[in-house]
Amino acid sequence: MQAYCMKDRKKVEIKNPKSVTLKNGRPAIQGVCPICGTKVFRIGKG
Repeated sequence: MQAYCMKDRKKVEIKNPKSVTLKNGRPAIQGVCPICGTKVFRIGKG
């Protein structure tokens, strides 16, 4: 699973991914960027 890292400005593989549900009920994946350690987020793939 990949997400866009805002700090590195490129798509990265999500480290420690976990499924979360947004307030409006949509599924999402939340994890950590393996390069810089910033939180990355991918909406729509639960």
